[in-house]
Amino acid sequence: MTRSPNAEAATFAWLDGIEVAATVCDCQGVCLYLNERAAKVFAKDGGRALIGQNLLDCHPEPARLRFAAQLATPAPNSYTIEKGGVRKLIHQIPWYKDGLFSGVVELSLVLPETLPHFVRDPG
Repeated sequence: MTRSPNAEAATFAWLDGIEVAATVCDCQGVCLYLNERAAKVFAKDGGRALIGQNLLDCHPEPARLRFAAQLATPAPNSYTIEKGGVRKLIHQIPWYKDGLFSGVVELSLVLPETLPHFVRDPG
């Protein structure tokens, strides 16, 4: 049975209410959902037209290899980027449905110029 690319859309609709760009794909890399911010970020690449497309096809090497590895062996992946003077944290995490790996959620957060760091050791 083939699942519609929007079959999971209602599950992720809450992502429209947060101030991050959020992209969700299935375990094969097919885009299931982009919130409004992600659609704007990826407007030049098609925006919401990316839904139903394989995101592996959108990544150049070596990013494509890293993404393929993340789909094969689900694990969180985080890094920072800077583009146009704007710093962002990219956090990619596996998502699960009924205990089974179902894909990856990517959250892209704009970072402030200064970011406090707190150590909260007990004691």
